[in-house]
Amino acid sequence: MKEIVHALIFMACVLTVVGMANAQENITGKWKAEFDSQIGIQKYTYDFKVTGTNLTGKAIGIREMGTNEVTLTEGTVGTNGIFFVEPLKFGDNELRIEYTGKVSGDEIKFHRKVGDVAEEDFVAKRVKEVAATPEAPQPETKAYTNSPPAKP
Repeated sequence: MKEIVHALIFMACVLTVVGMANAQENITGKWKAEFDSQIGIQKYTYDFKVTGTNLTGKAIGIREMGTNEVTLTEGTVGTNGIFFVEPLKFGDNELRIEYTGKVSGDEIKFHRKVGDVAEEDFVAKRVKEVAATPEAPQPETKAYTNSPPAKP
């Protein structure tokens, strides 16, 4: 009986580690999103890096009032999803924007809470890296001249 309990505990640990590795594999990289908010359409690019259960990275936001780039803070990855904070300076005010998300393949379904002001739900999609393809060889070109015909 003791062996069965030990085996079950071992399997639970293995599944937890595999789950964390899959979360890391699924989140690291660039993601893009576009959503409508109280201040208009916002376009974001998130660049995530995961180490263990820590999520780091940056967010670049483009909106009508300009573009901003911030370093994400308080990032975590777990079996329940991801969480991070985008600290944003808006005029003289600092806003804490909290994100919670669920990863599903190449999408993250986010809930975004902007201080006590607004909340939005949106989907970010993974930016697929295009593999570099070697250029096709170009046919050899020869220079042609208008040389006079050779004399006999």
